[in-house]
Amino acid sequence: MLNLGVVLEALNKLPALQKDPAVVASVITEAHVDSRKAISGSMFVALPGERVDGHNFVADAFNHGAMFALVQREMSAEFTTLDLRPDQEADPAVLKNLDRPICLRVTDSLQALQTIAGFWRRKLNLKVVGITGSVGKSTTKEVVAEVLSQRYTTLKSSGNLNNEIGLPLMLLSLSEGHERAVLEMGFYVLGEITFLCNLAQPEIAVINNIGTVHAARAGDQATIAQGKGELVEALPESGVAILNYDDPLVVPMAARTKARVIFYGLDPAADVWADEVEGLGLEGIRFRLNYHGDSIHMRVPMIGRHSVQTALRAAAVGLADGLTWQEIVDGLRSSPTQLRLMAVRASSGALILDDTYNASPESMLAALNLLDELEGRKIAVLGDMLELGQYEWVGHEKVGIRAAQVANLLVTVGERGRMIAAAAARAGLAGSLITELDNTDQAADFLKTRLGAKDVVLIKGSRGMRMERLVSRLEAAR
Repeated sequence: MLNLGVVLEALNKLPALQKDPAVVASVITEAHVDSRKAISGSMFVALPGERVDGHNFVADAFNHGAMFALVQREMSAEFTTLDLRPDQEADPAVLKNLDRPICLRVTDSLQALQTIAGFWRRKLNLKVVGITGSVGKSTTKEVVAEVLSQRYTTLKSSGNLNNEIGLPLMLLSLSEGHERAVLEMGFYVLGEITFLCNLAQPEIAVINNIGTVHAARAGDQATIAQGKGELVEALPESGVAILNYDDPLVVPMAARTKARVIFYGLDPAADVWADEVEGLGLEGIRFRLNYHGDSIHMRVPMIGRHSVQTALRAAAVGLADGLTWQEIVDGLRSSPTQLRLMAVRASSGALILDDTYNASPESMLAALNLLDELEGRKIAVLGDMLELGQYEWVGHEKVGIRAAQVANLLVTVGERGRMIAAAAARAGLAGSLITELDNTDQAADFLKTRLGAKDVVLIKGSRGMRMERLVSRLEAAR
């Protein structure tokens, strides 16, 4: 288990005490940067920030059960502090009483967290699967973990802990009992995924796709592809890169890795591919899975035809890791029906598809394709897609065109939503079937008196649009 001795070893301090029984017995259950999430035996990492300074919450973390706090500032005398800075002499006497919380002072608390996490990862005998891509990382993570857990004790990233802070926290959740770890890796700047790979040491890499989400910060698609591809570059020769054959920006990544490559997709030229794909609405999808001459017909509880790509990624990971067909099938069939899209009922009986977690052109189109599979009057309530940068107009344009093909009624929310409305009108959707609104309150007022029992309502937009408020108001009207 992770313990204080490992921390001392990682930071190269007090070598005489690193194996001391009392120090080794000081187990660190997990690590947090939010004092409210601290639990018994955990380590709180105090990060300074422009608006909130974690050092102000050390006492709160201790009150929640944390036994250690990684700090970089001088703390009040009320706290017991062990100075672990490289230029300071650590006082071993501080460790005579390990029954009380201790502040571990370092030069840089984030850097120390990363150092400890990387060191701990290298002490463990397990295989890491790294996942990146513009859309679908979290869903892929969940399904891959479900497949691998059919044979191995598997840890998966919690929430969106996929950056320079979150990934080290996940690594510190690992124990000697884990055999596999499935970790998301996010990207905003070049070099970021290389850094994360240096910590996590992945042996299997999955690249979902290269889209336009976060392009305002990350740059154009070529830059995004360059950054995402750092994951396959980090693989050892014994590793496996699992690449999307249907994405022309992903396919060239095969030349950037020394690892074995497995392509997946809907093209028979891929190694793992699917055909006979049939969407069953909220009942899941049906398809035939093909690999090197073997075929198997499957029905899995994942919503929307686009989910076949998620199933292919997870199957490819299973095949790369030596799982049997039966283990892979069992994992896919036991995966959650849908991880972020929720189906709820309004007071009128209308079915509401709550897909409000976030939005990009790619995920918007996938959601509209799902709406198209369902029976009833189809209503699309679509909000702004944020952070698209240079792809803002074309992204909203594509969504508007597809909405015109699917929706019987289109409601847009926000300034950018008007781009969707305009594109839908140009694509032939009658003006009487398009309503443009400024916010979710207006949308709720508009919809409450217009929904019928046979309506199917898709609600989706970027997180900043708070489209979940609209879902809550429609549910509250019951």
